[in-house]
Amino acid sequence: MVLRGDRNGHLVCVVPGDYEVELKAAARVSGNKKVEMIPMKDLLATTGYIRGGCTPIGMKKSFPTFIHSSCQEHDYIYISAGVRGLQIRIAPQDLIAFVGAEVADIAVEM
Repeated sequence: MVLRGDRNGHLVCVVPGDYEVELKAAARVSGNKKVEMIPMKDLLATTGYIRGGCTPIGMKKSFPTFIHSSCQEHDYIYISAGVRGLQIRIAPQDLIAFVGAEVADIAVEM
C-alpha cells in the first residue's frame, strides 16, 4: 500500500492480506506526524502500477518501505508481481534486502 506522509512524502507498507495498515503506527515508524493512503487516481503516476498490481519491487521511484513484522514468521511470503492477479513467492529477508525495507509493527488484524 502506498501512503503519503505530512513530513517525508510517499512510503510503502507491505502487510498480510488479512491485516490493515495502522496509520498511526506507519506515521510513527516513517518519521511523519500523519499519513494517509494516496488517492487511487495517483497510484499509476506515482508508482508505475495499477490498483491490485502494486508491488514494492520496481516502482518508478524508490520509496521508504515498511514490512509488517509477521513476515519473519514465514520462510516465504507472496507479494504482487506488478500485474493484477500475479504473485511472487519470495523469502522475506530477500525482499527486505532488495528494497531496503524496515520491519515494523505497522498493521492490525481485521
